[in-house]
Parts: sequence; structure tokens; C-alpha cells
Amino acid sequence: MRFVVLGSGSSGNAAVVECGPLRLMIDAGLSAKQLNLRLAQVGIAADSLDGILLTHEHGDHVRGLKIFLKQHPLPVYATAATAQVVREAGIQGGQWKVFEGGRPFVIGAATIDSFTTQHDAVDPVGFVIHHQAKRLGVLSDTGFITRSVTTHLRDLNGLFVEANYDEALLEADTKRPWSTKQRISSRHGHLSNTQVLELVSEIAHPALTRVVLGHLSADCNGPQLALALLRECLTSLGHPQTQIHCASASEPSEWFAL
Repeated sequence: MRFVVLGSGSSGNAAVVECGPLRLMIDAGLSAKQLNLRLAQVGIAADSLDGILLTHEHGDHVRGLKIFLKQHPLPVYATAATAQVVREAGIQGGQWKVFEGGRPFVIGAATIDSFTTQHDAVDPVGFVIHHQAKRLGVLSDTGFITRSVTTHLRDLNGLFVEANYDEALLEADTKRPWSTKQRISSRHGHLSNTQVLELVSEIAHPALTRVVLGHLSADCNGPQLALALLRECLTSLGHPQTQIHCASASEPSEWFAL
């Protein structure tokens, strides 16, 4: 199993997971032009994708879906509520496959476990993707890590998780009004560096070989800060061998093997 992040940030989010010959894209928040371009940059033909998994309906996770599906009518996997909201917004095409949040489903050789997250969307979910003996967790936008989320994310080999903001930088930010700051830091907003460290402290173990941070705020977080905090956390837990990375909003990441 391996994965690559095509882009992650407020301007758009998308990633691809490979499970042997199976290729699944998670979210399609970049423009269709950028999705096609970045897929090509990492050596993937768009028509070779086997499906698209949606975490939720916000624009930075579905922005390119309408045109992309016209070009590539792929299966789209979403909860019933998310599928309804997205399709009512005029995003048609493709082959819509509805799954029930909290129940596993199978795509080819991969088993997908979904779990509910806390975000101001209609029915947001995260995923754990199983292939052979490997497990990759994907935790996108969420403002609070429930016990259920932590339970689902145990025994992973890889984790792709948002680390949206640093509390001190968000508090000091002068670009955002108080109401926006409240929304970001609420239980239905986004994850802070501190929350990510608390999650990692709960789930870290020797076989967690890779953690990739995504959705970093350009103003209220930074790769050097987030990575330094995560490295200190993992080292203190006795797992200095875990490889850590930050995904970029502007370009694809390298391929991350598990």
C-alpha cells in the first residue's frame, strides 16, 4: 500500500491511495484541471482510478468533482446525506455508491472502514483503508477527536491527518474576525497541533511507520512548527523511527509507502 497527497489546504484537498492495482482518490477539492495535472505529475492516468471517496461536501473537498466526473465518469463513494447535498448542488455524472457511515465496505482488494467526525458538514467521515496486512487512517476536517475516532485509528501503519492551526498563532491572527476564529477552534471546526499530538499520543506504536500532516493554515500554522512538535511527541513516546511529513497545498507530495 502507498499513498500520495495531490494537495492539502484551504484551497483544495485530494489524495490517492494505491492498494496493489486498486487506485482510490480521496476527495476532489482541487479544480479538475489541477486534479488532472497533479495526477499526471505523480504518474497516474485519471482513467486508471477505480473510484473517489468523499469525506464531506465542502468546496475545498469537492470543488473539481463536477467537471472531473464529466471527463472521467468514475464511481463516487459517499454517505447518503453527503451524496444528496453534493448532487443537489449540481454535481452529477459518475456512478454514485452510497455507504453507511460506521459500517465497512469493500472496493476491490481493499476494505474501507468509515467513522463519523465532528465538523460543520452534513455527515462528515474519516476512513481507515485496509489492504492485506496494512492499515492507513485518513482524518480530514474535524474539530474534536471522539473516543470512537481514536478507537478506529488504533493499530495503523500510516496516518494522514489535518493539523490546521496552532492555538497561539490563531489567537494572534489579525486577518480573521473573532467569529471565524471561534468556528475554526470549535468542536465542529478543525484540529489544532495540540489535538493532533494528543491523538498521536493515544495511537502511536512501533508499526506506525508514517504520519503525514495536511490542511495546514498558511497564516496560523507552519510545517516547521508542526513537524517539530510532532517529532518531539513521537520521540518522547519512544517512536523516533516514525517518519513524518507535511503535505503542501501547492504541489503533490512524494509517494508514501507503508
